[in-house]
Amino acid sequence: MSTRANVLFDAPGPRARLRNNILTLLAVVVVLGGAYFAYAKFDEKGQWNPILWQHFLEAKTWTDFIIPGLIGTLEAAALGAVFALIFGALFGLARLSDHRWIRMPAGVVVETFRAIPLLLLIFFLFFLAPSVLGSGDYTLAALVAGLTLYNGSVLAEVVRAGVLAVPRGQSEAAYAIGLRKSGVMWLILIPQAITAMMPAIVSQLVVLLKDTALGYIIAYQDLLSMGFQILPANYFGTRVSSAIVIGIIYIGLNMALSALAHWLERRSRRSRKTSARPVAPPSALVGVGTQRNGSSGGLAGME
Repeated sequence: MSTRANVLFDAPGPRARLRNNILTLLAVVVVLGGAYFAYAKFDEKGQWNPILWQHFLEAKTWTDFIIPGLIGTLEAAALGAVFALIFGALFGLARLSDHRWIRMPAGVVVETFRAIPLLLLIFFLFFLAPSVLGSGDYTLAALVAGLTLYNGSVLAEVVRAGVLAVPRGQSEAAYAIGLRKSGVMWLILIPQAITAMMPAIVSQLVVLLKDTALGYIIAYQDLLSMGFQILPANYFGTRVSSAIVIGIIYIGLNMALSALAHWLERRSRRSRKTSARPVAPPSALVGVGTQRNGSSGGLAGME
């Protein structure tokens, strides 16, 4: 990696290092200034008063509000992740089919749900469910379905890119020893593709976890709803303190998943079990081509 970096980028000279240090110092000053300004404004409004924070020292706050909300968030995230992975695997492989009648409809489904804003999708499912299934509580079902369709469509592109990232010579060698297409896919391509696309999958699951907060709009009782709406209603004037605590919890969850994603990325780069390069983040998987590049194992047509 260091050799590749030296080829692509020139090492900064003394003037460039000085300029970078000055810009870094200015950025730190700006960030610290913004943080102090926010602190001063909160202090001016009395938001740092211990009375507004002491309820977080009570066990009731955590057992009645924070923990149930966290469980709701993790439940929606877990269900959404499982179904999104299944959806992504099925439609990602369907887009690689040699049969046009399978490949084309799968492409339409994936591109459609990738294009629809997730919030609009959740709203649509939430208001559609009672008219189709009758009255009931569909908050969790609408949220999980929306997460599944949107994130599953993105993961379908990750799966497709992961399989295409395996050098063409791998499949040609498998065909040469007599394996059929199903055997080539399941025994040769997919095991190598999983290693290559694992960091991108975990990165998308981080996005999915954050997207569970959209359940707040349809009154799903998740961490955001319990901590930012219901908790301040029981402790007057604590909306800012509740938002800060809830934000810290979300940051902790996302940092844990992000750390896992970075670890998997480093591990996949060191692994000798696959010839495929790590798949790009889901946000970069736009315009992925359908032809393999046999020489480098990359993707032709990636923009």
